[in-house]
Amino acid sequence: MESKPKLVVIGIAGGSGSGKSTFADLVLANLDDADLAVIRHDAYYRPLDHLSLAERKKVNFDHPDSLDTDRLIRDLSTLRSGQAVDIPEYDFNQYTRKSTVQRLELPSVLIVEGILIFGEARLRELLDMKVFIDTDDDDRLIRRLRRDISERGRTLEEVLHQYQTTVKPMHLEFVEPSKRWADIIIPHGGRNKVGLDLISRKLHMLLKRDYPEELHV
Repeated sequence: MESKPKLVVIGIAGGSGSGKSTFADLVLANLDDADLAVIRHDAYYRPLDHLSLAERKKVNFDHPDSLDTDRLIRDLSTLRSGQAVDIPEYDFNQYTRKSTVQRLELPSVLIVEGILIFGEARLRELLDMKVFIDTDDDDRLIRRLRRDISERGRTLEEVLHQYQTTVKPMHLEFVEPSKRWADIIIPHGGRNKVGLDLISRKLHMLLKRDYPEELHV
C-alpha cells in the first residue's frame, strides 16, 4: 500500500484586503481533486463572549494579541504528526467565536492564510513555503469596504473608522515588516497569474501530478 506523502504547509500572508483568500482559493481550484485544506488565522480570534457586542466592536482585531496563535501552532504541530484536529469557527457578525468546530483530517497540502502569520517565529518554522501578497493600500481598502459591507454587515462608517484606527496602524507596525520573512512576494493582488503559476507548478511537482494546460484565474 502506497504511503501518504509528507504534509506540505504553505503560508500565505499579506495585508487585510490584499487578496490572500482569493489566491489561496485559486491554488485550491487548480488542484481541484487533490487532498488539500485551508486554515485561516481569522478562525483563531479569541472568544469575546464576556463582552457586549458594543464592547467587542472596539477590540483591536489587527493586533497579534487578538488571535490565539498558540492554538494554531499546536494544531499545525498535531497535523504534522499525522493526527486530525478541530479547527475553531468564527462569527464575524457577532465578533466572537462560534460554539462549533470543524474537524480537519490530515491533507497532503495545507494552506495557512492570515495577515499576521509571519510575525511569530514558532509559526514560521512550521511553514514549508511563505508567500506574501503585496497589494496597493488603496486597492486593499476598496476590497475591505466591499467585503465587510456585503459579507459582514458593517456600515461604511464602521469600516472606515476601523481602518483608520487599527487596520492601517497595525499593518504598518506588524504586517508590512513581516514581509521580510517571505520566500516569495507576489505583487498586484491574489489574481497574479505568474505568481499562481509558480506556486501551482511547485505543488504539482511535489504531488507528482501533471500540470494543467490552462490555469483557473
